[in-house]
Amino acid sequence: MKTAEAQAPAVDTVIFKKEKRKRLLSKLIQQKYLYLMILPGCIYFLLFKYVPMWGIVIAFQDYQPFLGILGSEWVGLKHFIRLFTEPTFFLLLKNTLVLFALNLAIFFPVPILLALLLNEVRIALFKKFVQTLIYIPHFMSWVIVVSLSFVLLTVDGGLINELIVFFGGEKINFLLNEEWFRPLYILQVIWREAGWSTIIYLAAITAVDPQLYEAAKMDGAGRLRQMWHITLPAIKSVIVVLLILKIGDTLELGFEHVYLLLNATNREVAEIFDTYVYTAGLKQGQFSYSTAVGVFKAAVGLILVMLANRLAKKFGEEGIY
Repeated sequence: MKTAEAQAPAVDTVIFKKEKRKRLLSKLIQQKYLYLMILPGCIYFLLFKYVPMWGIVIAFQDYQPFLGILGSEWVGLKHFIRLFTEPTFFLLLKNTLVLFALNLAIFFPVPILLALLLNEVRIALFKKFVQTLIYIPHFMSWVIVVSLSFVLLTVDGGLINELIVFFGGEKINFLLNEEWFRPLYILQVIWREAGWSTIIYLAAITAVDPQLYEAAKMDGAGRLRQMWHITLPAIKSVIVVLLILKIGDTLELGFEHVYLLLNATNREVAEIFDTYVYTAGLKQGQFSYSTAVGVFKAAVGLILVMLANRLAKKFGEEGIY
């Protein structure tokens, strides 16, 4: 009797698991088209994000392509020590942090402001026109954006310099002057990405209860007060999540944009970790060293995301996990 009683819970557990599998399989069959839609994205992340992580081990090796990962000599933290003792390390760190600070202080608030302003537009046709106009630059590659800037700003026939001369000024070499690199960089980022980034905030604003605005109107609140006391608090959690994700990209500014603006005259302010990895890794063939730089960037990003998420939770926000 005792044996039978002891086996009963185990049998119930097996039955429960079988029923759970059947329900899961049934849901998969019912929503098969939804899962087929996300399958390409999953395959992309698997092939290009997770599988390549195996290559991180070469940061701890003196990697030789003809020997492969398994045959290369292990050198421990040699490349990390070299990175932190290189004279260029603090220059790269400073340039990267300055550009990130510009992104955070100038670019990050712009999409929020655009979303708030677009939300106040009552003429639907004009609103759609403005949205389309500010979205279009996102679909241009950085090559096109930088090329347009070159055509406008070049000393030889550039529209901006011609206007400066027309009004009695002297031509400015925007592209070869290191003082203009950072303003050009952040203005290009704003022009290309600000409109696209407003989509998330506009979507969050649509979820705000219209009755809140009606109640505020009855209390005598104007549009500015409604924006400050209703709209902004309603999208605060979205802003915090995007801010945390932005902080995770502190050392990840993107290679293509900066590389296209980089030249011999502005290298002191334009060289960042992304361009340095390209130069050291691909041009000079220092695969292990450049991988160590990449691992350092990823580690810093992970730590900052965790700290920012923890800080957000202390202030009562949900965070990203």
